[in-house]
Amino acid sequence: MNEAAQPLTDHDSELSPWWLRVVVIVMVLGFAGLIAITSLAYRNAPPIPAQVVDAQGATLFSGDDIRDGQAVFLKYGLMDNGSIWGHGAYLGPDYSAEALHRLGENTAAAIAVKQYAEPLAALDAQQQAAVHAATAVVLKTNRYDARSGVLRLIEPEAIAYRQQIGYWTDYFKDPTKNGGLKPNLISDPAELHQFTAFVSWAAWASVANRPGTQASYTNNFPYDPSVGNVATPNALLWSALSLLVLLAGIAMVLLAFGKFDYLGWVSRDHHVHPQLLPGQSSAGQRALMKFFVVVALLLLMQALVGGGVAHYRADPGSFYGFQLETIFPSNLLRTWHLQTAIFWIATAYVAAALFLGRSLRADEPRWLAGWIHLLFAAFVVVIGGSLLGEWAGMVQKLGHWWFWLGDQGWEYLELGRIWQYLLVVGLLVWFAILWLLARPRAVANVAARPLAKMFLFAAIAIPVFYVPALFFGARTNYTVVDTWRFWIIHLWVEGFFEFFATTVVALTFYQLGLTRRNVALRVIYLDAILYFLGGLIGTGHHWYFSGQSNFNMSMSAMFSVLEVVPLTLLTLDAWDFVRTTRGDCDVCGKSVSVPHKWTFYFLMAVGFWNFVGAGMFGFFINLPIVSYYEVGTQVTPTHGHAALMGVFGMLAIALMVFCLRQTSSDARWLGIEKYVRVAFWGTNLGLAMMLLLSLFPSGVLQLWDVVQHGYWHARSIDYMSMPRSHVIEWLRLPGDLLFIIFGAIPLVIASIKGYLGVRADAAVQTH
Repeated sequence: MNEAAQPLTDHDSELSPWWLRVVVIVMVLGFAGLIAITSLAYRNAPPIPAQVVDAQGATLFSGDDIRDGQAVFLKYGLMDNGSIWGHGAYLGPDYSAEALHRLGENTAAAIAVKQYAEPLAALDAQQQAAVHAATAVVLKTNRYDARSGVLRLIEPEAIAYRQQIGYWTDYFKDPTKNGGLKPNLISDPAELHQFTAFVSWAAWASVANRPGTQASYTNNFPYDPSVGNVATPNALLWSALSLLVLLAGIAMVLLAFGKFDYLGWVSRDHHVHPQLLPGQSSAGQRALMKFFVVVALLLLMQALVGGGVAHYRADPGSFYGFQLETIFPSNLLRTWHLQTAIFWIATAYVAAALFLGRSLRADEPRWLAGWIHLLFAAFVVVIGGSLLGEWAGMVQKLGHWWFWLGDQGWEYLELGRIWQYLLVVGLLVWFAILWLLARPRAVANVAARPLAKMFLFAAIAIPVFYVPALFFGARTNYTVVDTWRFWIIHLWVEGFFEFFATTVVALTFYQLGLTRRNVALRVIYLDAILYFLGGLIGTGHHWYFSGQSNFNMSMSAMFSVLEVVPLTLLTLDAWDFVRTTRGDCDVCGKSVSVPHKWTFYFLMAVGFWNFVGAGMFGFFINLPIVSYYEVGTQVTPTHGHAALMGVFGMLAIALMVFCLRQTSSDARWLGIEKYVRVAFWGTNLGLAMMLLLSLFPSGVLQLWDVVQHGYWHARSIDYMSMPRSHVIEWLRLPGDLLFIIFGAIPLVIASIKGYLGVRADAAVQTH
């Protein structure tokens, strides 16, 4: 690297201190609201009865059975097969909705025989309507006694519970009827009794009215009119009011853009001249290139197992004539699909952050390369160990150690608890290295020190806000777990990872000479204000129907809608990104201003997918009234794929391409660039085809089925077995193949060529 090269002199005056003050105020108020909602989750969570008894007082199951049943649900990886209250996977049913509907059917059948001495099907329409009305009254009545801890079921409910055990026993036998689980997955009668107790409790909590209200503990989710579960007035009210907040938020931000002329990334009327010159990297930066080989290999693995998961939806009975579920059942592939995504994206961010941190210094510490090698070994151990542990735990090879070394079972946080501890330690070591590299007094360019401070502040949030993953166990109340789980899924990923990504891009642009220091700082501050204003309290939009009260719904709906505001502003940067890659440099006399064309192309893809995936689809499913019918349908992974792969994935690839270019000479880059070019079109077109041909139409049709027939029906195996559903799932194949063959594989080749290139350079320098 040219150590003497520095970004252009900043002639801007110091920014107003109110930028940072507003960021702090927003974070304090946001966390106050989020902590209040989180604390209320403990108070408002559906109670777990000490005993559940029938009308004669005989015990049906206990609170320990419910908690142990939840552990069975996790132990066998069933959250990566189906879902509870809409949260989980979509290969199998929503267990709570299925249990509730069967509870309703069995209760109605018992009432029909008791009142009319006839089967329900033999009654006329008026009599059937009367039976269903009576069923809704029975199930909506809350017979839980908080003082004694006893939940009493009337005789039809008790009969319905006993019939559930046989249904779930049959469910786990045949992979074609459960979305590709291992044959006879659960056969132990004690575990089947406990599992049935857990899903029956989840069904009871979703229909019995919360004391003092006219809605259940889950705000009447899932939608099932046959048992009296319909959308609450609150869901409609807060959806409507949140639209007003959205319009006000957009107006305020556009006003800010007018006041400050322009707050985008690229400074206008500012000469663009690249400062970080390719091919001039340090030994420590070259040592980071092996991280990107792991990144590319994990991306390829994620794409391959993702194709396997999609195949289970299209044809759960056979993988082209091979019984794949005997070795790689669908819940294992789905677990790996999520975990590899998190690992490759996080690994890319970790390596790129160290690469940029090193570029801030005038010299390289002698210890840097050694610690990078050690950190790499730690990442390989955690990634490889946790993926193997998830397999061993899911096939029941770890005994009582399944929670610690295997698969915890919680969606997105499946890796065993020991691996989580090691991951936190590894991230803290990473931050310590980053601190030593980029602490303000070590930064050579004094003007860049404010950017370095924000960079480090964003970086420390990564290990700190993963810690809530350690706050719960296998038997913790489901509502409490789901609260902390989305501190990770939403707050960690969509909040602080988003903020960290903003600081990384700002620092990159500043070092490339594309933007002035104050412009970059304004963007960081504005994004922090907007992301945290909506994103902190807005975390609660995941908790509308998971046991929280209306307080959460009102607060979360009003704030989460603001998450769309910064995403709508990304379009203002689009043309400047294009102009930067095509502009001329008067000083250099070159036709391309910045020698990072494909980095910018991937960053443009980030902006596009951020608007489409997080903005359009995210806004669509955030409204309470839409979420009530939609959560857990294929509309959710439409948002998930467009946002996770389209935003965080494309940014990770952009950072990888940036580092590949920086460590490659012009001659070597010619051999790498062609693979990067193919990968850009392969990943983006493949992702677009997945969404447009399969995921989105599948989600819309499934959403319509929810409205027509109830949530249980749209999530049932019968619905997924319809010929129309299978055709739409097969339409996923072209996009998957394009993504794998022309997206992931070229990136593997590019990363390996880049790594071998720096190895060759090191060998030449050694001799």
